[in-house]
Amino acid sequence: MDRSADPVKKQINIYLEDRESPASIEPGTTVQELLGQVNKRLQKEAVAARVNGELADLTLPLYEDAEVEVVTFEDEEGAEVYRHTASHVMAQAVKRIYDKTQLGIGPAIQSGFYYDFDLDEPLSPEQLPQIEETMEQIIKEDLPIERMELSREEAMELFRERGEKYKVEMIADLPEGEVISCYRQGEFIDLCTGPHLPSTGKLKTFKLLNLAGAYWRGDESKPMLQRIYGTAFPKKKMLDEHLQRLEEARKRDHRRLGRELELFSLHEEGPGFPFYHPRGMIIRRELESFWREEHRRAGYHEIETPMILDRSLWEQSGHWEHYKENMYFTRIDDRDFSVKPMNCPGAMLVYKAGMYSYRDFPLRLAEMGLVHRHEKSGTLHGLMRVRSFTQDDAHIFMLPEQIEGEVAGIIDLVDRFYRVFGFAYHIELSTRPEKSMGTEEMWERATAALQNVLEKRGLDFKINEGDGAFYGPKIDFHLQDCLGRTWQCGTIQLDFQMPEKFDLTYTGQDGQRHRPAMIHRVVYGAMERFFALLVEHYGGAFPLWLAPVQAVVLPITDRHHAYAKEVRDRLLSEGMRVELDDRNEKVNYKIREAQVQKVPYMLVVGDREVEAGTAALRHRGEGDLGPVPLEDILRMLREEIDGKKVK
Repeated sequence: MDRSADPVKKQINIYLEDRESPASIEPGTTVQELLGQVNKRLQKEAVAARVNGELADLTLPLYEDAEVEVVTFEDEEGAEVYRHTASHVMAQAVKRIYDKTQLGIGPAIQSGFYYDFDLDEPLSPEQLPQIEETMEQIIKEDLPIERMELSREEAMELFRERGEKYKVEMIADLPEGEVISCYRQGEFIDLCTGPHLPSTGKLKTFKLLNLAGAYWRGDESKPMLQRIYGTAFPKKKMLDEHLQRLEEARKRDHRRLGRELELFSLHEEGPGFPFYHPRGMIIRRELESFWREEHRRAGYHEIETPMILDRSLWEQSGHWEHYKENMYFTRIDDRDFSVKPMNCPGAMLVYKAGMYSYRDFPLRLAEMGLVHRHEKSGTLHGLMRVRSFTQDDAHIFMLPEQIEGEVAGIIDLVDRFYRVFGFAYHIELSTRPEKSMGTEEMWERATAALQNVLEKRGLDFKINEGDGAFYGPKIDFHLQDCLGRTWQCGTIQLDFQMPEKFDLTYTGQDGQRHRPAMIHRVVYGAMERFFALLVEHYGGAFPLWLAPVQAVVLPITDRHHAYAKEVRDRLLSEGMRVELDDRNEKVNYKIREAQVQKVPYMLVVGDREVEAGTAALRHRGEGDLGPVPLEDILRMLREEIDGKKVK
């Protein structure tokens, strides 16, 4: 946009989204001043604007006719602007307190922000209140936040003078001809593309949350910086609600619950390689059994492929070129092998071992395949981010005309799974990334096929530009848990590359050899990640069909032990996971213990229950359900298990 005033033009027309007629203003009027003239409420709510489709500061002066769209905190981009401003205010506060601090980066992230600092001394949580107090002072000063555009030489000189070596490195890496912008608020200047709030006083409520270490640019060979996380909102009520959700998330943290409920553990002897304990294995096997039965019904055939395969296979698949830095290697009999990071090439070899005609399609091959990927140590997080995990993969080979029908079938299967677990979800369609294989025409054809299915089924979806796999576009399913957080799990990836690379063929109706189309897909995604998600979603209180211990029998005194054992054995004979707590403890203590272990049902037995052939039934959430005949308890539990009820 030409930002120089036209001396001839006295007025310009600005078209706002909620106004039928344009606003006529003097050239040089800022967006903020414009809003003050036409809508005071909107001026108060605005955090940034889109001017002719480009995100901009509210302080941007307008010199020509333009379309202006107001961006508020309720918009995703508006929340980012708001929180990115908060990160600058925090960085300014840290610099005021620790003047020798060198600045790293400070982006907005989902629900918050962070900033990385190079400090002489390590920070502790006890120092965060002092930083918050200084931030409050900066907000009270209501410092104007001004954008400056500099040449590369000017920017380098500015940050060299300020002793900001990390900023100098970033400037040096910027492409030639790139517009270099900085933002100033009082004595603080930062390299930043913006936009930002007009002044520090526009920031209302915030909270610094925690500290972490982070390698500069995520590179373990570079210095470790200190990262401060925080969050910010325009209203205190919104901040309080968010902090309450964070506290609930802390209580549901799968790492804590995994330890307390004896589900899994992580050890320094194998960082990123989880250990499942007996109770965790029960949940894992139930998830797998459900998966196998649903896939059998949907016409899938299960396979298993080796964990270690020759290097040449990974070169042929393209993983060597596109994914080598995330792979593990070994050498056997003077040959280079790789531990598989993905199951796809193994499935290609299974296909090549057979001969197929068009009548054999669609061919659906499913695999619970263990894969290994070299994740950096700083990114490891419980079961959410590990180095060894199982993917519930499937590779579907089909005729080109069967693609849309198969994609529709997978969507139905994914929907069935997520409904069972009680998850809402949204869908994203991811398109060609910068680093990819194949022709433009092939990518367009594949992307159109996926989009057609979504549109024909009337499904809402978001286009996620450039986030496809390197071999094809994909549909991603993002689950929403009980705290409103979203997690990408299921995916459908259309691939015209692998069949070409592995020379996969089938005999068509014309008797000639043809190339099949192929889909990669997962439902759970990574089993470990889905397991962790379930732990947090249910807070460790698993539905009856998944619970490691489904019921515990609690005799009141020693004389009730014999009947309690009969009750336990009867439930065991019906295939239920039941335990007997015959310790010499008061029954109320045993009930509390079972509650802590989140056992769904407790069957208390005393004199009346022995005489009547009943049990005093308790549910972990509903409390005392009264005396219930044993056969009724069995029937009720069996219906709940078979129906996979979320309770």
